[in-house]
Amino acid sequence: MSRRAGQKGYIEQSGKWWVVRFWMDVEGQQKRTLKREKICLISGPGKMTKSERQRRASEIIAASGADTEEYFNKVVKPQQEQQSGVTFREQAETWFANETSRKRKPVADSTVQFWRGCLDKWLIPNLGDLPVSAVNNGAVKRLVAIMVDELSAKTIQSYVGVVKAVVASVVNGEGEELYPRTWRAEFLDMPVVEKSRQNTPTFSAEVMSGLAKWKYPKEQMLFILCGATGLRIGEALGLEIDHISSDFLTMSIKQKARHCKIEKRVKTESAKRQVDLHPSIATLLRQFVGERRSGFLFQSRNGKPLSSSNILRRHLHPALAELGYVNPATGTHKAGNHAFRRFRHTYLKNRTGCPAGLRQYWLGHAGRDMDDLYDKIKEDVSFRQDWAEKSGFGFELPPVVPSIPKNEEIDVAERAA
Repeated sequence: MSRRAGQKGYIEQSGKWWVVRFWMDVEGQQKRTLKREKICLISGPGKMTKSERQRRASEIIAASGADTEEYFNKVVKPQQEQQSGVTFREQAETWFANETSRKRKPVADSTVQFWRGCLDKWLIPNLGDLPVSAVNNGAVKRLVAIMVDELSAKTIQSYVGVVKAVVASVVNGEGEELYPRTWRAEFLDMPVVEKSRQNTPTFSAEVMSGLAKWKYPKEQMLFILCGATGLRIGEALGLEIDHISSDFLTMSIKQKARHCKIEKRVKTESAKRQVDLHPSIATLLRQFVGERRSGFLFQSRNGKPLSSSNILRRHLHPALAELGYVNPATGTHKAGNHAFRRFRHTYLKNRTGCPAGLRQYWLGHAGRDMDDLYDKIKEDVSFRQDWAEKSGFGFELPPVVPSIPKNEEIDVAERAA
């Protein structure tokens, strides 16, 4: 009750009357209703001045009991007490259902899986039986102490973010948090995420040149394309042949593949873009596609997108092992599919004079300030293609172009045409 300062109401004209509108709690309902009561006629007998109308509005609101402590204790407090008994487990499931079904900014499948795993493995087992009202700095500090020996600093930070979201999701009928918290990282003893220690491997030009000579043509072309463009692996696997221009110099990024299925969305709005190719890469790509006119650029025998995990385990890691690109201490690989993207970014930034705005556009990075917003470089196709040729790609291509992949679904008649 101490958080409510009392209502003055909103006075407005309605037909021939001055009326006052104010909020009223309703027993058994979470949402308040908007009440409207007549004050006086706008003209004629009973007409009031502005100050008289304001005084009369205050009297109407007071008479309704909407702001009295007795009414609050009778209607609102029981609802809050009922909500205070909700456990973290119950609220977490409610939060998860709401977030994963929302239509405004729908959640990606990868995020849904991350949340589900986080809740099932760490948050619900450790916080599930606590009332949400008891999930405070102290409770989260104990959780952090459990996670710190098994998880990275970045992962702990992400998991604690889910805890905060669940607690904040308990709201009243007006969307106000019932359990506002001031989270203190120092008190929680949160591990510090040091960017310098983040696992961000990239390839050297020598390693990239070695990958461009991989013995399997389909994956070889994928390695070349990712290294020369900086595409995210899902974007590359989601490419269809009709997303490539007729001269093979430009690709349109419209979707991504994940677990051999297409998601009609990309990571961010900035990821929807066109990526321009060096003429040498375009020539290889044209030869790789051959006579195909439809389907995924990199597809399995049944016409589905390739699996990114299979590419990693069966091709990239073995190729890196052959090139000696391993951790000397463990003898294991030290890079994944994203290293192609880092190679392209590093090359464009440090080895060429490519304009920063164009580099951001090709890589699908959002602009950081108004200067980036005003930059219309992405609309100048000829300028982009000139820079794609001028910038190069930073590694050696194989002497023999990739073979055209077998595709049993190619129409013989289409080939003849």
